[in-house]
Order: sequence, then structure tokens, then C-alpha cells
Amino acid sequence: MKKTKAKKKSVAPKQKKKIPFSFVLEELADLPIYTKPMFGCLGIYLDEKIVLILRDREDHPRDNGIWLATDQTHHTSLRKQIPSLRSIEIFGPGETAWQNLPSMEEEFEESALFVCSLIHKRDERIGRVPKKRKPKKQKSRTVR
Repeated sequence: MKKTKAKKKSVAPKQKKKIPFSFVLEELADLPIYTKPMFGCLGIYLDEKIVLILRDREDHPRDNGIWLATDQTHHTSLRKQIPSLRSIEIFGPGETAWQNLPSMEEEFEESALFVCSLIHKRDERIGRVPKKRKPKKQKSRTVR
């Protein structure tokens, strides 16, 4: 019979991930925003709407940047003001409702601050009310 050593649990506190593009949160600090971690990114909400996702990950670096929650009907008008906006590539080919302001763009910070100014004005083109999640069904337990 082989003895296995129990893994020692670390007592050190988990180190929090660095917030990507934290200047965006600073710019929106006077609004009633809140954040939620989402698939390795950070979602930013204003009232009941999600407005942005901040993404800076090693996988799919071309999609790092600021994801704008918008609708395809607003793409043309937003791109007139923010020419570097594009669809999110990891979602597959074709136009996506969400748009990416890529962090690799030369005018990234300037464009990001402009997006923040639109959010301050509560521009109707930015923000989506998330779909309600269905509650998880509880597994019924049988008594034996």
C-alpha cells in the first residue's frame, strides 16, 4: 500500500489580479458603477446595464482592450467617432454586437477616454441589459 502525501494548503492570501486598464475605472469613478469578474476579464456595470468589459489576457491578444456593450444598429455611428472599433475576433467570423477597442491601437487611451465621456453622458448606444439567468434546478435527493 502506497502512502500519498497530503498537499499542504497555502496560508498566504490569494493575490488579486491586476485590473486591466484601471484608468477607465478612475474615469468612471463618479458614476454609480460596479464591477464583476467575467471569464478572466472585468465587467463594468452602470445601473442595470453592462457597459464595458476590460480584457488583458495572454490568450487571443488581438482581442485585448475594452469591449463595448452595444448593438449592431449603433456600429456605424460609433465607428464614425471611434474608427478603431471592430468586432471581437474570438467570437468567430462576422459582425458581433459587442465591439472591441483594441489596446494595441495607437490612439487606445484617447479613444478609451472618449468612450468614458459617452458613458458619462449616458449615451444610449453603449450598454446592454443582461439577459436574466434561469435559476439552477436543485437536484432532488431520494431518501433510502
